[in-house]
Amino acid sequence: MLADPRDVLTRPAPPPDATVAYGDHPEQCADLRRPAGDGPPRPLVVVVHGGFWRAEYDRAHTGPMAAALAALGHPVAQVEYRRTGQPDGGWPHTLSDVLAAVAALPELAAAALPGRVAPGPPILVGHSAGGHLALYVAAHAPDTVGGVLALAPVAGLAEAHRLDLDGGAVAALLGGGPAEFPERYAAADPSTLVPIQVRTVVMHGTLDRQVPVTMSRSWVVAARTAGTLATLVELPECEHFGLIAPDSPAWPRVLDALRSLHDDLPGIDAESRSR
Repeated sequence: MLADPRDVLTRPAPPPDATVAYGDHPEQCADLRRPAGDGPPRPLVVVVHGGFWRAEYDRAHTGPMAAALAALGHPVAQVEYRRTGQPDGGWPHTLSDVLAAVAALPELAAAALPGRVAPGPPILVGHSAGGHLALYVAAHAPDTVGGVLALAPVAGLAEAHRLDLDGGAVAALLGGGPAEFPERYAAADPSTLVPIQVRTVVMHGTLDRQVPVTMSRSWVVAARTAGTLATLVELPECEHFGLIAPDSPAWPRVLDALRSLHDDLPGIDAESRSR
């Protein structure tokens, strides 16, 4: 485990192979990484970063994670979106940006990385607030998503607001609390959006101090009860940031979960499964 788990937030990574725009706003972009090797095309992996939706956290801190996935043969897109503290950040643009990005990125990545991206919807890998956004997209646009790996997701916005996670992060995203904006919470809170028709793996460390593991437990129980094909993987001795650090003890478990989603996609051949 890293001496300071937050070190992953500032760790350098190789530059991306390309950056593409999915909209006109400067934040509506994504960094693309070419998969290593010469294997068959594989589905795009879209990494949705966390940071409690705040401007001070951008896609750069997912660089080591994205580079590690690309080294294993996955085409990867690190998506950016408008965030709270920026003009037009928060409701509704933070959420609509990620919806638009997930819909557009498979085609954009296929054009930028010819021959390396398999047709079909991407797998979403979202961490923390990015896990919330991945679940949100899967609930509202399931046809654009091949699977979701939600790493320590903020899976209950009303509960996160009650707990005052990150000092009012949910209120900053949605403009206030559930009593003030019930329609926004109804539209944006994964706990109200079950069932979702997308295979989902939720992974959470039991030592997480940023997002309590109980939130993932509650969401998976509700999702499974409603009919979602959802799995919870709890990692003892893992905190919040180890899930995105390629040198952490948790990383092999993250890869196992991603592999399970990849293998569940239709049209994946035996050679791709074995990689």
